[in-house]
Amino acid sequence: MADRDRAGQYYQQQRGQVGETVKGMLPDKAPSASQALTVATLFPLGGLLLVMSGLALAASVVGLAVATPVFLLFSPVLVPAALLIGLAVAGFLTSGALGLGGLSSLTCLANTARQAFQRTPDYVEQARRRMAEAAAHAGHKTAQAGHTIQGRAEQAGGGGGAGGGAGAKASS
Repeated sequence: MADRDRAGQYYQQQRGQVGETVKGMLPDKAPSASQALTVATLFPLGGLLLVMSGLALAASVVGLAVATPVFLLFSPVLVPAALLIGLAVAGFLTSGALGLGGLSSLTCLANTARQAFQRTPDYVEQARRRMAEAAAHAGHKTAQAGHTIQGRAEQAGGGGGAGGGAGAKASS
């Protein structure tokens, strides 16, 4: 019976240690409203830019396929070839630019999410300690100044009564 009680206490103690370990791994606070709004704004924007880059690439390929025979049949060979190459390059550059924009906004979103789930940095804790020390120091100095003023007031009060008594003796 005693062995069973000891085993139960041991398992309860182990469970408490595991619970504390799990609590230590979880973030202390949730992301702020501005960080959540940033995530909610940038995620659809990044997806939209990636879709637009894919559409621009597809449109460039289809336009290239449709325009090539038309230019070759109804114009001299060099002019349509130059136009065709120019349009193809413009389409590929547009596709790349939109894709790069989508990837950069998704990267920004990932960085924001990563920062939202990180713990409070150590320098914030150091600043809090310094502020507490400064407040304690200011309180101590204020108390010293109060005692100094009180001491001077007592000296001035005691000295004024003695001076008044001396003046009264001199006039009689």
